[in-house]
Amino acid sequence: MTEALKFLDIQHFALSCGAEISLRLSYQTFGCALGSAPVIMVNHALTGHSNVSGEHGWWSKLIGDAKTINTTQFTVICINTPGNGYGNYQESFAENYKCFTAKDIALIFLEALNVLSISKLYALIGGSVGGGIAWEMLAVKPELAKHFIPIATDWKATDWLIANCHIQDSILNNSKDPLVDARLHAMTLYRTPESFKSKFHRAHQNDDLYSVESWLNHHGKTLSKRFKLASYKIMNQILRTVDITKDGESFIDIGSRITATIHIVTIPSDLFFKSEENWDTYLDLKTVKDNVFIHEIKSIHGHDAFLIEYQQLNTILKPIFQSEYYKYETDKPHYIRNR
Repeated sequence: MTEALKFLDIQHFALSCGAEISLRLSYQTFGCALGSAPVIMVNHALTGHSNVSGEHGWWSKLIGDAKTINTTQFTVICINTPGNGYGNYQESFAENYKCFTAKDIALIFLEALNVLSISKLYALIGGSVGGGIAWEMLAVKPELAKHFIPIATDWKATDWLIANCHIQDSILNNSKDPLVDARLHAMTLYRTPESFKSKFHRAHQNDDLYSVESWLNHHGKTLSKRFKLASYKIMNQILRTVDITKDGESFIDIGSRITATIHIVTIPSDLFFKSEENWDTYLDLKTVKDNVFIHEIKSIHGHDAFLIEYQQLNTILKPIFQSEYYKYETDKPHYIRNR
């Protein structure tokens, strides 16, 4: 069952910059009713939204009835990041977007779960910036989830990532066509030279335009029709501020407290969230945790492979969500499923 967009209000929330806001969050749930089954939370990517399943769901090949994440057995929830424009656009966010951080969003999401009486997740999943927010959530509440699945992401914004976010912010604030131009730049980071070569073969769309140029223009114009400039600015700002060690504690100390079994999913061809960083994270965590694993999506398509290579992603995730595999810790006996 897919529910329509729902809303909840959070009053007098203090941002890390010192400002206080009140906001209306929008979210969707899929599958079993809240309170009747284990809960899986999905954090969406930069231009994503809460519609993760169903006919127009951006992860419908992964989430749905009889899919890898089976909505006849789980409740799936996805909350829209404040300001992303999917049912929750607020003009004040546009004016003060640099006041928001990834940790702020994590705290807002945790408060939303509290309002919804969700104290434990079977799994917390996040792709790209959504994964960074998920890391921030677990740094604050390390016992939140039984499984944590960060996909094509990192617990920190690297210098490389910050540099590209800086370029994006400059484009968004100075270009004559900011949404289109920022998207053109971003798409070259989300894919790879090998991906472009296999797709376009230096072909021409017409006498004046290469096929790759036409493809980039299409993506730029498509995004500009469905996404707000202010939403892009705030999401880019959140991306550049991911850092669970920002308050001075080491990653090892923070990671050692996270009780979830961690399944890192990395993409060796990713030019945005480098796979080497994910492997360093895995090796660091292995010194303090036994229940951490790393998986690779083999693809020429770079960062976007987690939205393209569904067969590999399904193979990686399926054992975590098979009904005979999981045992959900709860006081409600009908949640317990044994072999």
